[in-house]
Amino acid sequence: MKNRVTMTICGEDYNFVADESPEYMEKVGAYVSKKMDEVLNGTKVGRSDAAVLAAANIADELFKSYEAAEKLRSQIKGYVDEASHAQAEASDLKREVFRLQQKLDTKNGGNNGNGNRH
Repeated sequence: MKNRVTMTICGEDYNFVADESPEYMEKVGAYVSKKMDEVLNGTKVGRSDAAVLAAANIADELFKSYEAAEKLRSQIKGYVDEASHAQAEASDLKREVFRLQQKLDTKNGGNNGNGNRH
């Protein structure tokens, strides 16, 4: 369902229409407004140039977020690989313990490890 929200950015009203919730759209609009205000307050440029600079700043944040997310994905993949390796090693060790227990039981004349001696 399409939602419609009117927001004021830099003194101008804009109508947003999207599938996202009105709260989300208001959050996006407030963020853009904040970025525009930062550029306008920090430089002596007009609104059009401020919009381009704000868009460039937002794109920079986006690309840095993508890079950070990719690094996290890579780290998580490494952790999952390490966990899989450790799990395989644990399984191998359990099999070895079982094999050694059987060997010990055989050596002890069929004692199944319950402490009884024949």
